[in-house]
Amino acid sequence: MAIYGVALLSACMFIGVWIGSTLGYALGLPSDVGGVGFAMVVLMLASEYADKKGWMTDAANSGIKFWSAMYIPIVVAMAMNQNVVAAIKGGPCAILAGIGAVVVMFALVRPLAAMVKPSEDWEG
Repeated sequence: MAIYGVALLSACMFIGVWIGSTLGYALGLPSDVGGVGFAMVVLMLASEYADKKGWMTDAANSGIKFWSAMYIPIVVAMAMNQNVVAAIKGGPCAILAGIGAVVVMFALVRPLAAMVKPSEDWEG
């Protein structure tokens, strides 16, 4: 039943968009800055917290996995083209923020990969 978990997903989306809009307002931009990404982080944290507390049923976990799989490619793709013109008109600050995020993530690949222990069935 994919309907389970939709309430948590929608609450996380509202929280993420609110954080992104607040951040955009604080930076002087009339747009959402990373709301979808914040929503995904909030969803991961909230579902992990609820799972540890024993509040999540198997149906809710399955529903969240389903909607997360739908959420990532569709909503992120919609958000990507949403503010491209505004970001380009925003000047070098938006471009530098994007380049900086990519550089930081590339720099974090090796340390994050070192933290993960590969499973026995992995052939890499």
